[in-house]
Amino acid sequence: MTRILKAILHGYYRLLQAVMTLLLGIMIIPVTLQIFSRYTGWIPRYIWTEEAARFCFMWMIMTGATIAVRDGTHFVVDVLPHPRTARGQALAEILVDFFLLIVAVAFVVYVYDYAVFGYSQTSELTGINLAWIYGMYLVAGLTWVVFLAERVLKALHPHFPGDHHDAR
Repeated sequence: MTRILKAILHGYYRLLQAVMTLLLGIMIIPVTLQIFSRYTGWIPRYIWTEEAARFCFMWMIMTGATIAVRDGTHFVVDVLPHPRTARGQALAEILVDFFLLIVAVAFVVYVYDYAVFGYSQTSELTGINLAWIYGMYLVAGLTWVVFLAERVLKALHPHFPGDHHDAR
């Protein structure tokens, strides 16, 4: 990969980390309002707060899963014996990434219509166009494909320069 592409991927990764932090901060607002509305008479009970918190939480889950794919910290089940060589380790990582790629491609293929369907709908409580909510799965799937391609390149080339772990 070229340095420019690696820089773009690393910048996107850092953006996802910032988005994750921002979503957590945003989610605190409706949750806090909901708590105050339940236990005090100061704020009227707003149902939109639960929906807004739920939408933030959904985005946080998909953003976190995307970050985990790039870091290689996503959920995996060990069914193969642990490889004893660096080459065996690389092959095992590629195998796991291959199965994750199948899931990512399924997200991209099947969620596109779901996101388009969401474009014609809006949430009754928050007024948010549901394409913003349904589209997060498409964004996650596309990003998984890109990050998995990067991981496979790194596994095939163990001395791959510019590994994102070196940049921390």
